[in-house]
Amino acid sequence: MSRVCLGTMMMGTTTSVTEAEVLLDHAIELGINFVDTAEIYPIPVRPGLAGRTDRLLGDWMHRRRNRDSIVLSAKVAGAPNNQAIMGRYASLSYVRDGDVGLSRATIRAAVEDMLTRLRTDHLDLLQPHWPDRQTNAMKELGFREPSRSDGSPIEETLTTMGELVEEGKVRAIGVSNETAWGVSEYLRGARRGAGPRISTIQNSYNLLSRSYETALSEFSAREGVGLLAYCPLGMGTLTGKYLDNRAPVRGRLTRHPHPRYTGGQAVRATARYLDIAARHGIGPAVLAHAFVAHRPFVTATIVGASEPGHIDQALAAAEAPLGQELLAEIERVHAEIPNPAP
Repeated sequence: MSRVCLGTMMMGTTTSVTEAEVLLDHAIELGINFVDTAEIYPIPVRPGLAGRTDRLLGDWMHRRRNRDSIVLSAKVAGAPNNQAIMGRYASLSYVRDGDVGLSRATIRAAVEDMLTRLRTDHLDLLQPHWPDRQTNAMKELGFREPSRSDGSPIEETLTTMGELVEEGKVRAIGVSNETAWGVSEYLRGARRGAGPRISTIQNSYNLLSRSYETALSEFSAREGVGLLAYCPLGMGTLTGKYLDNRAPVRGRLTRHPHPRYTGGQAVRATARYLDIAARHGIGPAVLAHAFVAHRPFVTATIVGASEPGHIDQALAAAEAPLGQELLAEIERVHAEIPNPAP
């Protein structure tokens, strides 16, 4: 699969159907064959919207007759046990009438629904969108006491995904927004024969959010489970377009405010990285993309483009590793302001 993946989270809301098809066509023309979706998309989750992105993709692939050349990744919604997750996706009652989670029944129902919407007979990669249990996933670094209200056991999730692989409805499996403990449990389950090994980890990773390096990167290096890095631009903040309280009309955070990358320390770090880019004659978006793309544990970067030029920048970065002097300057900033947007 291509080292750049086209994310589709906003396709069907912020990005219209026509705009989405322009982006998809442009990506294919440039050699990108990897596309990522989820049953809850598009964002923000609202009544009547869940699954719209899948239908958009299915119709596009059907008209272009290109399904066999696409690596299609899809995600199943976990149960609403995680407060960090629920702060972001508070309306899961709109997804399959609230019947979400990672049990055998819910995974099978979700996959059948996605296959129908996507107009295909298989998914190339299937992932739980987030853990079913209460944990410090997505944007929390501190310890969180394990909850007694955890959802389905990881082994049940793994076994079910394995059944779907055996049936030919899924080619490979991975995890998303997962922790080191969760990844170790999936790998241990595979060793016990509960299901296949996970191939990927889809977590956020960028200059402002490098917590993946603290534990999960070792699984990538030692177990061959590569990172599919989403938010390489920190929701666009690393381009600098939101500095000085600017609010570009088409900006994602202008239309859908989110505090993760706009706190004081994140703003301070962003300004430092923009200064590094300027002094080295590199566009800030290319700098941010290149940093992620060339980390040894990264398999692909997921780009949530809103215009064709965003895809061009990601591809240019994937082909342009950064020099050692520039990387050393990045590390100095990271040492002073570590993970301001976990």
